[in-house]
Amino acid sequence: MARTVINPPAAKHDETVRCLFAMDLSKDSWVVAYSTPLSDKISHYTLKPCDWKGLLELIDRVRGRVVRELQRPVEVISCYEAGYDGFWLHRLLQAHGVHSHVIDPASLQVNRRARRAKTDRIDAEQQLRSLLAYLRGEPKVWSVVQVPSVEQEDARRQHRERDRLIEERVSHVNRITGLCAIHGIYDYHPLRSDRLQQLERLRTVQGQPLPPALKAELRRELLRLELLLKMIAGVEKERDAIVTDTASAHPNAAKIKELYRLRAIGPEFATVLVGEVYYRSFNNGRQVGSYIGMPPSPFSSGSTVREQGISKAGNPKARKTMTELAWLWLRYQPDSALSIWFRQRVGNTKGRIKRIMIVAMARKLAVALWRYLETGMVPQGAVLKG
Repeated sequence: MARTVINPPAAKHDETVRCLFAMDLSKDSWVVAYSTPLSDKISHYTLKPCDWKGLLELIDRVRGRVVRELQRPVEVISCYEAGYDGFWLHRLLQAHGVHSHVIDPASLQVNRRARRAKTDRIDAEQQLRSLLAYLRGEPKVWSVVQVPSVEQEDARRQHRERDRLIEERVSHVNRITGLCAIHGIYDYHPLRSDRLQQLERLRTVQGQPLPPALKAELRRELLRLELLLKMIAGVEKERDAIVTDTASAHPNAAKIKELYRLRAIGPEFATVLVGEVYYRSFNNGRQVGSYIGMPPSPFSSGSTVREQGISKAGNPKARKTMTELAWLWLRYQPDSALSIWFRQRVGNTKGRIKRIMIVAMARKLAVALWRYLETGMVPQGAVLKG
């Protein structure tokens, strides 16, 4: 069998040659696989975790050796999987003249055998071969992540922080009500403003005061809950200022204000949708639906033909928000074309069919809102706020 040439040399003396690098990043080590025109084999190098200086030194060392041997300009191309390390490494490599690609790990093809070997070294080699195929012009070999700018990434911190704070609030409320329930107390409401005064009046079902250790724990839980409520109020105040402040410095302020003009869309939905979806550039409505994971996923093999539902291979936060907005759209935009389309197909039907159709409407609504932000065309029949 003929040996596969990983990186064939250039034909012309002044033609740029390529050095390819693939990194498998983990908290234990960084495994680098690279190939150069000087050898048909894949070389490997292991670095300490987060050793970006060592990585840049390795790239410079390899690039310098190729330049000395071939006397040609060298283009360095790298790739790594998106994950825990985020995008800082991509930006660092780009700043040092490396053409970097960040890859969606779920898009890489793997061996489907029941038991396959998997090591960091093998994964790095697989990424390198996929990079070579991608450079040959095979776009389906993987999916390249569209890396946001630092400003775009920072603009999402606000609504994502609010989501985490809400989850913590729910956790504390459940903990407090659970502690009360073990003594038969079911009418205590920790989210009321007089929560601490209520605590002093609590009695068990036998009419006895709360045990001292339990009461002390409840008081500490309530203090943490009050801190969370203050944090949530602060984040929401900053969020609302994007809409009300005419001179907002938020990078997505213009699009957020445009979405907010539509009835049924408040500051939270506007901030989430722009921060998660509409800050990006899309070529058509199909790309919008695919990004939020709402395209259909048919299964057709031989005589077996069935629908598997939506792909869900997209932004889960955006998908959840669009589905919630679709329900609100039916309520606050009843005369819009999308609401009429939904009622004509669902009628008085309830249950599963209605839930399926609301997802289809959410996909159409996502495309309509994208078109509205890009062209200013208001969704047909939609009403703006007075």
